[in-house]
Amino acid sequence: MSEPALIRATAPLRLDFAGAWTDVAPYAEREGGRVVSVAISLHAQATYELRTHGIVLNAEDIGETAELGDDLVLPADSRLTLLRAALHRFPVGPCRLSTRSDAPPGSGLGSSGALGVALVRALTEARNAQLTPEMTAEAAWHVEAVDAAIPGGRQDQYVAALGGCLLLAFAEGAVGWERITLDEAFIHELERRLVVCYTGTSRVSGNTISRVMAGYALGNETIGRALRGLRDGAEEMAGALRRGDLGAVGTLLDQNWLHQQQLDPGMTTSTMQRLELAVRSAGVLGGKAAGSGAGGCMFFLGEDPAAVRAAALGVGCTVLPVAFAKDGVALC
Repeated sequence: MSEPALIRATAPLRLDFAGAWTDVAPYAEREGGRVVSVAISLHAQATYELRTHGIVLNAEDIGETAELGDDLVLPADSRLTLLRAALHRFPVGPCRLSTRSDAPPGSGLGSSGALGVALVRALTEARNAQLTPEMTAEAAWHVEAVDAAIPGGRQDQYVAALGGCLLLAFAEGAVGWERITLDEAFIHELERRLVVCYTGTSRVSGNTISRVMAGYALGNETIGRALRGLRDGAEEMAGALRRGDLGAVGTLLDQNWLHQQQLDPGMTTSTMQRLELAVRSAGVLGGKAAGSGAGGCMFFLGEDPAAVRAAALGVGCTVLPVAFAKDGVALC
């Protein structure tokens, strides 16, 4: 079978409505995690192009390109470790491998996980191989967390691979999932009220994750209680979404954010505090930081979404237009 000359794969980013952090080791292995996460209409993309010789890696978002030898060695300060790790796990010979994302780097929207899923999908297609969505998610997690040594859990990869609204369960290295079926009218109302705000400051989630999980492993009771609160809130969030209870969803977003802030003193920044004060004054049902926090995006359910968007813009934040995405990773 001939090798394809051009392959492009795309995978959705996500909004973690509840339970994020509980998918990360060692908490997930010791106590079991739960996460409710929704795929959104912002996407990550990976493109494979066949070449006659040489390997070129290109991360369009950060403007970095590198030409590699057969040993796939990168410069010590390179930010192309995810691309290199994917290519090392799924070698395809001479090629150009490019990535880009609709969200800013460090947004907290799971862009690196979605990039990993898109990379795995493109490279396995180039190898004429087939993986299930679950296998793709697991391979992408290994590429990121093991091969590239970027700490994190598995929710981003599973949402990117499967799409839709999911309740994910994590225990002893295994991942279970079920779809949360939402009423179409309720989806439209959520989308209408949802305001996703990029604070303009990227954060390196791996640093925060390592610090929090090290504290948990050492028996920090404050962190342990917060993680258990996050896990329990995910089950409640799944129920609120199934019922179409918008008020409960907002309240649970707020509760999740309170637990999240108890994990680490750096969870919120001065910019995030200004944003939160402004949008809550404009009227919201609830909101939280996306992903691991400490920068990136926050998202809110607005009582008057137009007023909330105006308030976010007024403090210098960028509002990202998003809708829910039913489909996971795909070729395009």
